[in-house]
Amino acid sequence: MSQNKMSENKRDYEVGRGKPPVHTRFKKGQSGNPRGPRPKNLPALLVEALNEKVTVTIDGERREITKREAVATQLVNKSTGADLRATKMLIDTLKDAEKKAGVTQPPEPAPFTAADEEVMATFIARLRQSWEEELQQKGTEPAHCLDVGKD
Repeated sequence: MSQNKMSENKRDYEVGRGKPPVHTRFKKGQSGNPRGPRPKNLPALLVEALNEKVTVTIDGERREITKREAVATQLVNKSTGADLRATKMLIDTLKDAEKKAGVTQPPEPAPFTAADEEVMATFIARLRQSWEEELQQKGTEPAHCLDVGKD
């Protein structure tokens, strides 16, 4: 009898898991989220769209790939077909990807050392001598344009 009195005064049911108090329940006809879902930002929408699957035919075989893969394949194919815009876009995309991946550019070549200069001077002297011999065989005088690199 005391339990009936308690339920009349305080509650009509037991509060617990899955049974919230009446004053915290959703009202009839009221949405649980009146403002609606949060709008997605542009990068999230692009990622979602690029991850969708499409069916393509490659070499006579039907395959299911993501739109991201399809775009990359088309860009590479157009680039190899001498489409200069596609080639520029591909190179720019690769540069950006390498920057993000932390790939460094190859270092600049070291300047010529004294030994390199000596090798080049020897090579030029041999080349000059060979040209002069060839010109003498033909019976002409060596031209002044062969004086490249002389001090």
